[in-house]
Amino acid sequence: MNDFKALVQWLKQAITDNEQFHLGYAAEASEFVRFNHAKVRQAGQVQQASLNFKLINDGRHADLAITLAGEPELDRQRLANGLQQLRETLPLLPRDPYLLLNHTAWQSHNEQARPLPELAQVLDDISQAADGVDLVGIYAAGPISRGFASSNGAFGWHQANSFNFDFSLFHANGEAVKASYAGHTWDSAEFRARLQQAREQLAFLDRPLHPLPPGHYRAYLAPAALEEIISIITWGGFSAQAIASKGSSLQKLYAGEQHLSPMVSVSEHISGSLSQSFSTEGYPRSDVTLINAGKADGQLVNSRSAAEYGLGANGASSDESPSALQMAPGSLAQADILKQLGTGLYISNLWYLNYSDLPAARLTGMTRFATFWVEDGQIKAPVSTMRFDDSVYSLLGAQLEALTADRELLLSASTYGQRNTASNLLPGALVKRLTLTL
Repeated sequence: MNDFKALVQWLKQAITDNEQFHLGYAAEASEFVRFNHAKVRQAGQVQQASLNFKLINDGRHADLAITLAGEPELDRQRLANGLQQLRETLPLLPRDPYLLLNHTAWQSHNEQARPLPELAQVLDDISQAADGVDLVGIYAAGPISRGFASSNGAFGWHQANSFNFDFSLFHANGEAVKASYAGHTWDSAEFRARLQQAREQLAFLDRPLHPLPPGHYRAYLAPAALEEIISIITWGGFSAQAIASKGSSLQKLYAGEQHLSPMVSVSEHISGSLSQSFSTEGYPRSDVTLINAGKADGQLVNSRSAAEYGLGANGASSDESPSALQMAPGSLAQADILKQLGTGLYISNLWYLNYSDLPAARLTGMTRFATFWVEDGQIKAPVSTMRFDDSVYSLLGAQLEALTADRELLLSASTYGQRNTASNLLPGALVKRLTLTL
């Protein structure tokens, strides 16, 4: 943080009276371990830091990404070179009619410094729990830092430790069970229970596939499967820009023409999450209730949407998607899932989802990995890959029977460029009817 502060102070002295700046900071110190056949096949560390520098002058603005070297004099020179480059660029650009700056000198500081597990302990736990099975996966852990500063005096700092173990257990026949274990604090007993559940599901993959014709079936969607549905919804579903331009998949929900089950409450819950409580545009972020008891509530508004549609900015990202989404739990106990399902589908994962009818919030996708046929509360056999096509207003509306009391924290496994801080905290969902089409 001190190195970032030093660059901010230098930049404040370097700009002219007519210039303003936003300076964003992103850094990580990560351990990565790749597993195959439950053995370590590759291990390494990544340390990196970068700046996103925006220069503003007379309604014109331009951005530049700068990789930091960790050497104060060199980093200051790179920032100076960037300042000169942006000064030369700004006169070539038109004024931005939707530029809405936050002139408040807000301050934010959050450090979640809970100690991460020793790598030796993690490797030992994985080795013992995965003994005798073909485990493939990636373990990533370490602190992630985010910072923001503006010429108006705003300053934000966020650092959080986290780990994410994304893994699959493979059967000799090529079928697999996919699972993950993520969070702030590694709990050996909790991890063993998670992997034991995957091992138990793996044993069922040895049975012959149970053929299913297209039709309507009771189904349980595990948190990872529900996450796929929620992730599609967040593609503009809660976006102020999409709602205002009538392009949101939840347009009918926000118009009051449709509703979800009263059991469904969804929020962007920044408090205590891995995501920082400030945006890259310089706006503080706080918790936003998006769906309250099945009805539309708040929306995610970035500064451009605020300027264009006369709304209040609440620190949303440029794509106005949630980064710390939570769904309220229900009352279905984990031990009672199969019993209450009775006869139907236990769906661990979904994939290849897309909209089949966006205005109707209708989705299509495929079952993936451990999907099982259940009879009288007992898993009987795996089911071959099937395609579903159904509406969110049905799955999370009229057909939603129960949500689980336990929720699973699902961190983004994306490491494209840098580790991602996005997360979803979700229950499982029991639905009375899911439509399979192929």
